[in-house]
Amino acid sequence: MEWIAASVFAIALVHTFAAKQLERLSHRFPRHAGLFHLLGEVEVVFGFWAMVLIVLMALTSGSHAALHYAETRNYTEPLFVFVVMVIAASKPVLATVVSWVNGIARLMPLPTPLATAWLGLAGVPLLGSLITEPAAMTIAALMLGTQIFRPHVPEGLKYLALGVLFVNISIGGTLTSYAAPPVLMVASTWQWDSVFMFTTFGWKAALAVLTNASVACFLLRTHLRPTLPGNEDLPAPARVPLAVVVVHLALLAGVVLCAHHPVIFLGLFLLFLGFTQAYEQHQSPLILKEALLVGFFLAGLVVLGGMQQWWLQPVVAGLEPLALFAGAVGLTAITDNAALTYLGSLIVGISDEAKYMLVAGAVAGGGLTVIANAPNPAGVALLKRGFADETVGAAGLLLGALAPTVVAMAAFMLL
Repeated sequence: MEWIAASVFAIALVHTFAAKQLERLSHRFPRHAGLFHLLGEVEVVFGFWAMVLIVLMALTSGSHAALHYAETRNYTEPLFVFVVMVIAASKPVLATVVSWVNGIARLMPLPTPLATAWLGLAGVPLLGSLITEPAAMTIAALMLGTQIFRPHVPEGLKYLALGVLFVNISIGGTLTSYAAPPVLMVASTWQWDSVFMFTTFGWKAALAVLTNASVACFLLRTHLRPTLPGNEDLPAPARVPLAVVVVHLALLAGVVLCAHHPVIFLGLFLLFLGFTQAYEQHQSPLILKEALLVGFFLAGLVVLGGMQQWWLQPVVAGLEPLALFAGAVGLTAITDNAALTYLGSLIVGISDEAKYMLVAGAVAGGGLTVIANAPNPAGVALLKRGFADETVGAAGLLLGALAPTVVAMAAFMLL
């Protein structure tokens, strides 16, 4: 069963890289466009192959064993990402953030378009250390989508911006001990608090974030939209009553604080849905479809990833610290970085140096692929319409993320 699971996982990885080609086939063969379009959705890939794995497990080990495996996985992270995406993308929250960004941008000694883009690529990812990485990804993607990810912007620059965003989100959550999934997996086991994270990882990550964002904005400077929209794609902040904004922000804060307790944050989400219905005149359509697809993707990754421990953990345990850093960056590209650090936390007697190298490598490589970091599928779901064929190519993302990944690696290794 372990070999079957590893094979299915490998097929899912290949499918991820082939998603853009499948989407193109939907245009070449209109008769089967629906099937190719479905298989070309990156967010569907891992959920689809997870179901295949469960069916194969039922045929091989029996239906009881397959159901037991599926029901004993921890789906807290997919549920949390679904909930926080919907709330963070709601009109009152997004309009408030846009208002703050525009206000800060006007105070900066830079042209407003450059300042707003820089804040989206640097400020919001660092804010992820407070509001969690999935929430930061949602807000940043919705802000930058109308400014950078538009048809007339060259594809290469859009992939660079996407790579910078993904890498910055991955490392920008390391200023605290609860916001980044790979840090959260080890924080309690290794007794890493927020003070330790900031002094050991956070300030280095912040320098890398600022560097990546500055370089990307310099290259994009002639393609940026004049300002973040007010009455077009995003709502005008003045139209949302303060009381509604406060309720939305309070619900978002409650979900973030209870991120590890699905019973609580799902209850808050139901309250949020009721509130949006009661005051629908102050709302925009909720991104339920996009968030559900992301949740489906992450749940599939949980199911498939749970059967990879037999080969992943020996690899991690057998590497020396420096090799572990490089190995963690590479392994993160084909696994979830939170799963990777979790496996590291199970190693008995791991040295402090190895702990640092494992986590540093896992977060540095978190932008290389869609599956490398939990918030990445959210970014893809919200930004893919700005790319050719309305899909994000795995190869394009990998190339776009290489340079910012090297910057992050250098910050963790040399500072």
